[in-house]
Formats: sequence, structure tokens, C-alpha cells
Amino acid sequence: MTSPLITPAELAALDGLTVLDVRWRLGGPPGEGLYREGHIPDAVYCDLDTDLAAPPGDGGRHPLPESGAFQDAMRRLGVSDHRPVVVYDDAGSTVAARAWWALRYFGHGHVRVLDGGFAVWTGAGLPATKEPPASVTPGDFTARPGGMPMLTADEAAALAAKGVLLDARAAERYRGEVEPVDPVAGHIPGAVNAPTTENVGPDGRFLAVGTLRARFAGLGIDGGMEAGAYCGSGVTAAHEVLALEVAGLPPAALYVGSWSGWVADPSRPVATGPSA
Repeated sequence: MTSPLITPAELAALDGLTVLDVRWRLGGPPGEGLYREGHIPDAVYCDLDTDLAAPPGDGGRHPLPESGAFQDAMRRLGVSDHRPVVVYDDAGSTVAARAWWALRYFGHGHVRVLDGGFAVWTGAGLPATKEPPASVTPGDFTARPGGMPMLTADEAAALAAKGVLLDARAAERYRGEVEPVDPVAGHIPGAVNAPTTENVGPDGRFLAVGTLRARFAGLGIDGGMEAGAYCGSGVTAAHEVLALEVAGLPPAALYVGSWSGWVADPSRPVATGPSA
């Protein structure tokens, strides 16, 4: 199986692909400002809030966009069905993972994440530019939803009871001690805390395959147990799905609505405290 990751050297040696810059900041200014300050040559800026998600609502802060909207956005960015795509960010691939997952979910079969992101690219002495591409030829991408497993709220609750549902947020948010974004603190009952930050090393690159496999085995996932993931809004949870694929484990299902979608319904149960 081809790795879902690509190194800077591998990317620099390739032609004929689409590169998407998906840098973003929670609660901060749009990542397009970072793109304008410097990006990989020929990369096109892709916005998490408008290109990779629908407007916030009962489905959470970053709901899955409708097929037509996602298709239109990707075509505008130059994405085509048979042209490989590479995505990158500067946050340990957390946002890039959402782009990777969304493209895979909507049927694109050739998507990879730049391991370590923009910092590793520039750290390798590779070029950056402030100039956007002179023009972007619209792509012919056709959205075909269903390419990756996905969970509804009810399915996430059931999975927490019968399999392993990973909560990708920081431990203090999982325990309900703090909640800086959503109106209710805590976690889905039965979920296991697995902070996304523990999938990568200090340089933002993914841990070695064996290390990741050991990490997930310690969380109850060894390939024989059905697994899923959620976070605050379906972004960093995609990183768990990506990390599981990097580790060579079976695909995990993503609860896109995640905690922000879960607490939109006050009748849903909330747990606090450490993992059982």
C-alpha cells in the first residue's frame, strides 16, 4: 500500500500534481495570510472553513460540505480526478489531515500529506515564494461520497460501547476540566482519550510505524477491533484516521460532527473525568 505521506524530497522531485496549502488557525485570522507570506511554489490556498466544511450549525463547527459544494471548491482549486494531490499545513498535519480525509471521502484516490508540513519543507532548504500561481486551470474532480467510513452521532455512541472511539482532543478537554470553544465540557461516554499531538514528534512529522502501532495497541486498537474518532469539530480526528492508516491498521470511521455536533443536542449524555 502506498503511504498516505510524502517527504519534501519526494514532493520536490514530482511534476504533474496539485498542491494545496491548508494552513489555518482556530480562532485566528484566515490562513491565507500565512500563504501570502510564503508557500510552496505553485501551491494553491485551500480554506478549511469555506472549502472543506459547510457553515456551522447543528452538525457541528465544521460539518461536511454537500457533494456539489465540495466538488465546485475543488475544481476551482485545480483538483482533477486523475491528478495526484498533496496537502500541507504548519500544524503537525492536523488541518492537512482533514483535507486528505475529505478528498478521500469524496472519491479522490491519489491524495498524500506532506509529512512535517511547510516547516520541514523550508527546513530542507527547498524554495518558498510569496507569489500565487499565475493562473489555476479549473479541475474536473467529480465528488463521489462514501470513500471513507463515517459515523453519525448515534453510531459514534454505539461504537464507544462495542469498539474503540478515540477522542482526539487534549486530555483536559476530554476530562471536562476546560472547554475553550464549545458550550459544554466533557466527552462522549465510553470514548478513549487519544490526543492527536501524540501521533507526531517535535518536528511535526508522524512517529515511526512501529511506534504508532504500539500507541494504538495501548488504546485497544490492534486491527481486530472496530475503531472511530472524533474531536471538537471533525478536524484533528481526521488526523487519528490518517495516523491509523500510516500505522497500517484498518480504516477508522470519522464522526465529522464531533463534540460540537454532539452537544448541539442537549439530550445526549456527557461524561467527565479520565478514561475508565
